[in-house]
Parts: sequence; structure tokens; C-alpha cells
Amino acid sequence: MATNRTFTMIKPDAVEAGNIGGILNMITEAGFKIVSLKLTQLTTADAQAFYAVHNARPFFGELVEFMTRGPIVAAILEKDNAVEAFRTLIGATNPADAAEGTIRKKYAKSIGENAVHGSDSDENAAIEGAFHFAGREQF
Repeated sequence: MATNRTFTMIKPDAVEAGNIGGILNMITEAGFKIVSLKLTQLTTADAQAFYAVHNARPFFGELVEFMTRGPIVAAILEKDNAVEAFRTLIGATNPADAAEGTIRKKYAKSIGENAVHGSDSDENAAIEGAFHFAGREQF
């Protein structure tokens, strides 16, 4: 059953490019309520743990290096059918394949530097939200 919350991160490339405001604006204009939000920086251990599902993949080291090179913005978002709605809003991983009007079409530089992360399931949204926000930070 679909839930009404999802997790996102604005990745270091988009933060460095000054796109936090534009991305958050797209999120709220799409009807999402931001229920938790913070600017933070992942340590190497944090990034390795968060992306552990990819640890056997050849790009894992580059992914960890990228995600720790600068600050990220972590957020929990709320909307009906949040995970699916947000995946539609962010667009394809490769910005060249992303639909017009999506976050990645507008802000991503490449497959590797694709501006935002969005949870891929309700279960992962809960896990990822809990990874970044203590219980008292989740409103």
C-alpha cells in the first residue's frame, strides 16, 4: 500500500550550483509538503552505509566520493502516493532521458551528478528518512 511520505536528498552537485531554492520550489509547486529539512554533510562512513546496496558495483567508490564532497539537503516530503509522485517529478536518472519539466532535466549534469535522490519504495523511504532524521526531527 502506498504511503504519503518519501525521502529526498539534494546532492552535492546541485548544492554547489546554487540550486537548492529552485529544486525546493519545484517540489512545493508539485504539491509536496516539506515535513523535515536540513543541510548536512555525509561522512565517508555515512555514504557507505546509505548506499550499501551498491557496494559491489564498480561505481561505488566514485558514488561515495561524490556524495561526501560537499553538503547535501535531506528532506522528508508528504503528498498522496508520495514515492511514485516524487519519482515522476525527479525524472530519469540520466538527465538526457528525463522528461521536460522534471528536476533532473532542469538541474542534473549527468547520470553520476543527477542533482537529487528519491526513494524507490515506501519501505526505503521510511528507512532512508530514519537514516537522516532522528524521531524528534520527523514531524
